[in-house]
Amino acid sequence: MKVLQVNCVYGKGSTGKLVRDIHTFLQAEGIESVVCYGRGEKVAEAGVYKTCGELYAKCNNLLSRFTGLMYGGCFLSTRRLINVIAREKPDIVHLHCINGYFANLYRLTNWLKEHKIKTVLTLHAEFPYTANCGHALECEKWKTGCGSCPRWRQETKSLFFDRTHTAWRRLYDAYCGFDRLTIVSVSPWLRGRAECSPMLKDKRHAVVLNGVDTAVFHPYDDAVTLRQRLGIGDAKVVLHVTAAFSDAAGQLKGGSYVLELARRLERENIVFLVAGPHSLTSVPPNNVRFLGKLSDQKELARLYSLADVTLLTSKRETFSMPLAESLCCGTPVVGFRAGGPESIAIAEYTSFTEYGDTDAIEAELLQALRRGKAMQISEAARVYDSARMAQNYLRIYQKDCGAL
Repeated sequence: MKVLQVNCVYGKGSTGKLVRDIHTFLQAEGIESVVCYGRGEKVAEAGVYKTCGELYAKCNNLLSRFTGLMYGGCFLSTRRLINVIAREKPDIVHLHCINGYFANLYRLTNWLKEHKIKTVLTLHAEFPYTANCGHALECEKWKTGCGSCPRWRQETKSLFFDRTHTAWRRLYDAYCGFDRLTIVSVSPWLRGRAECSPMLKDKRHAVVLNGVDTAVFHPYDDAVTLRQRLGIGDAKVVLHVTAAFSDAAGQLKGGSYVLELARRLERENIVFLVAGPHSLTSVPPNNVRFLGKLSDQKELARLYSLADVTLLTSKRETFSMPLAESLCCGTPVVGFRAGGPESIAIAEYTSFTEYGDTDAIEAELLQALRRGKAMQISEAARVYDSARMAQNYLRIYQKDCGAL
């Protein structure tokens, strides 16, 4: 069997690391594995192909502002990608995030359908069935064809036209009749959404949780040294990990709620650590420390191990890598209900409140801090282990797609 994965990035970012983990696992199992990706630095690995130049991707990004179609264009890079697939002749093509302006999603899907190639599509976000936005939030227009979108400028970055219905129709037509397509969602919540989609309701569906490298994300015992380096003494630690922190009201990751909780607890012996790039428009409370973007995964794992609680404040997530990573490091999680996280959580070590209810999440946070860290990591390591994720994908390749 030969498997060819396609993703926006490789080896970095959440999906890029997942793709690399699957690629490495398949090779260790003696299975031929190929990866195609579009963005980032060129990787010098056998069987790994970069199919789009950075300047070309930026030009496609600019073009999409005029066409209103985020997942169209990319004619040359899509042809290059298709040429690699045709040359490699994989038994399975596994699509991940086809965003980043490196591939034409409509054309690629149609080509795979026309050539009757067994395909797995993993939903890491909602755009593969909304055809536009990554998170539909409360909107349900994706169930009826989109169009007249109240957030079209925000979601598609289009300068002139609301073409959300055109995008939806093109993707619907691409999926139509594609009977060799299997849909994998990264959480039970996301699967429930996908099964309601007119585009995907007639496809085979499965759930595979994203995997964590448990050789890296496990409890560390150097908390004293880390506390000294950070200068936080014996304070209780609340950790917030995010890809982008902003204190703007209504921002999807909910940074303003982190600062609000910090202000409420400023007189307590509690420090809030924020890991990730940040953008601020106001002066944060004195008990908040911004650590910036962390490229060292072991350093991040040490922070999880140091923390007493990990705090989630997103409005919507299809999964939540911080939740899985935190539990693998032995640290409980408190957060808002955001869709995916509560559907993949280990209930005994997590608690969730309604989004935006600051009083409720403050109470849950204080209760978790008083309760302390008394969790067994064996269950988290079993549930979220990257090897288990890859093994589950292998079963799908073999069973649902009929590849032997």
